[in-house]
Amino acid sequence: MFSIHLSLAVITSSLLWCSMVHGQQDWPQWRGPNRDGKSTETDIVDEFTGAGPPLLWEVDGLGSGYSSIAVANGIIYTLGRRENMEQLIAINIATGQEIWSVDVGNGSHSNGTPTVDGNRVYAIGLQGNLVCADTSSGEIIWQKNFSRDFGGEMMSGWGYSESPLIDGQQLICSPGARNAMLVSLDKKTGVERWRAAVPDYGDRGTNGAGYSSVVISEAAGVKQYVQLTGQGVIGIRARDGHFLWGYNDVANNTANIPTSIVSGDYVFCSSGYGTGAALLHLTRDRDEFLVKEVYFLKAKTFQNHHGGMILVGDYIYAGAQHNEGFPICIELKTGKVAWGGNQRGPGSGSAAITFVDGKLIFRYQNGIVALIDANEKEYRLRGSFMPRYQKDNSWAHPVVAGGRLYLREQDRILCYDIRKS
Repeated sequence: MFSIHLSLAVITSSLLWCSMVHGQQDWPQWRGPNRDGKSTETDIVDEFTGAGPPLLWEVDGLGSGYSSIAVANGIIYTLGRRENMEQLIAINIATGQEIWSVDVGNGSHSNGTPTVDGNRVYAIGLQGNLVCADTSSGEIIWQKNFSRDFGGEMMSGWGYSESPLIDGQQLICSPGARNAMLVSLDKKTGVERWRAAVPDYGDRGTNGAGYSSVVISEAAGVKQYVQLTGQGVIGIRARDGHFLWGYNDVANNTANIPTSIVSGDYVFCSSGYGTGAALLHLTRDRDEFLVKEVYFLKAKTFQNHHGGMILVGDYIYAGAQHNEGFPICIELKTGKVAWGGNQRGPGSGSAAITFVDGKLIFRYQNGIVALIDANEKEYRLRGSFMPRYQKDNSWAHPVVAGGRLYLREQDRILCYDIRKS
């Protein structure tokens, strides 16, 4: 049963807020506008104290799952299993009221985050059902199934967790088949443009898609899609799906999860389960791509389970260690640990992170939300709080849009005001 908890005063201020920032500072996809986990907003509070920032509203009835949210044009989009079906759900940003929902399969829960592009929203269900829906009505415009249409497979049994990428007229996603590891579809019609065949390129990991999402790189002057798959990190040429390169040493046999960081001609990648992390330098000799491992960090130094990694300036911030969220700061080009990696912080379990206004929001698996300076000189905690509601594992990544902090917690979303003024 879908329900909303908020006061009349909150409704009034929320409607006023929505009228002022409608369509501004959106978070339309996984990890924000640029898929890097960073918000460009300013005037955010400098610390978390007491019970935390003001709670504007809370909604429940969203179903089970670990999906984060997308925010665009006054609407929140998320996924969750309810009424024995996995559903894509649209919610009014000002009031928390549900606008529409549509079925996307019968997965046991949801992992992926929807992607909004204009008047369409795209989402991938746990069993590989890809849907394109109208943002105003929820009507399905076209749909695909990874297994049926592309012979797709996952590297292991936790289901598809990808958030689709929209790049121009293309939708890029990862069915995980050997001859269709990635595919490009026309975003308006779903018609296939190309499929990327990937050869074996090492002994680590397993066949199939990983639990990561695609990012865009221009390394060595070639536009390409970088993805962490079951066998490691790959680069696929954007214009035709041609396999450019693969790096196997970062793969494990259980679950390869974190979205890679791209920076110029470099790719930083990591996975948990005792694996580690690496910085890759990509160069080109005519049509041949060369991948140089600049350094490899063993798991005891740094591995990221599934909370994500963020590059701010020349430094990477993340939660370190498998299923832990030990705050850490690493210099990108050298792999030198500037600070952290051996101290727990205020919460426990893995930490999903977001950057905003010079600070990092760490959301720990046990629900604690912390504010940490994005400062390479020292670890500086600026307070923490426990949200009003917490259940199971708090794995959904926090989202900041329009001065609000959104926390998806299984069947609920909590909306906090984190503006200074």
